[in-house]
Amino acid sequence: MARKRKGRDISGWLVVDKPAGITSTAVVNKVRWAMDAKKAGHAGTLDPEATGVLAVALGEATKTVPYITDALKAYTFTIRLGQATNTDDAEGEVIAQSDLRPDDNAIKAALGAFIGDIMQVPPQFSAVKIDGQRAYKKARDGEEMDLAARPLWVEELLLVDRPDDDHVVLEMTCGKGGYVRAIARDLGEALGCHAHVKSLRRIWSGPFQAEDGITLDQVEAMAKTPELDAHVQPLEVGLTDLPEVRCLAESVAKLRNGNPASVIGSDIEYGEEVWASYDGKAVAVGTYRGGEMQPSRVFVV
Repeated sequence: MARKRKGRDISGWLVVDKPAGITSTAVVNKVRWAMDAKKAGHAGTLDPEATGVLAVALGEATKTVPYITDALKAYTFTIRLGQATNTDDAEGEVIAQSDLRPDDNAIKAALGAFIGDIMQVPPQFSAVKIDGQRAYKKARDGEEMDLAARPLWVEELLLVDRPDDDHVVLEMTCGKGGYVRAIARDLGEALGCHAHVKSLRRIWSGPFQAEDGITLDQVEAMAKTPELDAHVQPLEVGLTDLPEVRCLAESVAKLRNGNPASVIGSDIEYGEEVWASYDGKAVAVGTYRGGEMQPSRVFVV
């Protein structure tokens, strides 16, 4: 008999403004403890030294994580020119150097190659799995891997500041699966000067903004109090990129049991993925079939 998981049945999103020096998993564990939640997860890993939006899903909201993971995200990051590292960030060892420092015009001209649909090779120190093992574990053992390039959509990549000759501040909006460290590495190679990420901050992810997040210190200070609960956003926020349909009371039980049921929607194409609500609360996600919905995920809160 399976052991019953301890904790509260609380569902929703808690946006944490992640500090540097801690893993995303450690933040989730801290939130789970502070909320006394049965279940928690996050929508998109940040490197330990990165800061900014880490959206933590609680309870039934964990079922909406894929929609935040797939959503656009924005980062601001500082690149150190003239040095390549084995990790593509400031935590690694310098493996190549250059005295060349491109001017702003050269940098802006080079950015165009990194906008739109691009192919990107993940960093050697990344969570990509190779033969069942994380790439970073192999890299720590000194193994150099031939990682396959992956598609990435980059909506925008802008030069926003040039503090000095050695540093460039960029802002990027991109889709799922992007490595900012790889952007820095490849930009440095394109400019012929080498480069790595010195600092990185995720400023928004889907509907979640950094300025709406709370710090980890605040999470700890308000642990297991109503004050922390007040910062939890509804799980429905994770569904904002999907069209909403409404269902009648008699459809709720059918949908939650995994059966098709009548829904009310407008300007929705047959076969489109939608989420159904009743009295403003999420009931299910599924496929719209012209006045009816076939559920694929159901929410019980």
